[in-house]
Amino acid sequence: MFGIMEINDATAIFGALAQPTRLNIVRLLIRREPEGAAAGDIARALEVPNATLSAHLKVLTQAGLVAPRRESRSIIYRAELSAIEALIGFLLRDCCAGDPSICGPLMASLSETAPECASSDTPSCNSASSNPSSSKPTPTET
Repeated sequence: MFGIMEINDATAIFGALAQPTRLNIVRLLIRREPEGAAAGDIARALEVPNATLSAHLKVLTQAGLVAPRRESRSIIYRAELSAIEALIGFLLRDCCAGDPSICGPLMASLSETAPECASSDTPSCNSASSNPSSSKPTPTET
């Protein structure tokens, strides 16, 4: 679905993320990569009623930010990292007209955000795995 993102795709994704609970769902699922999380686990972690969560997951799925898969009797949701990568690429596509003296600090700060991902050959970054035990957002994030 995503390669080089166009403005309409980016707008749809930003629209889906423009709600605190949905943004927290995506952040939680990124932290839970590559395993993902069952809907019930997401609801408990974010303290969101199941019916409300279902509506949010539908919006995020339609925007291409999460993908569901059935696993036995559960539906497991995973972040669509390719969509997130495409969105970041869209935002930075014409960064600073290619001037490394301007873009350099921005790119360095992105590398500092996830230092283990600074090199593309890091396996954990290819799947964005992280510590699932830190899945509960702080109260200021919800």
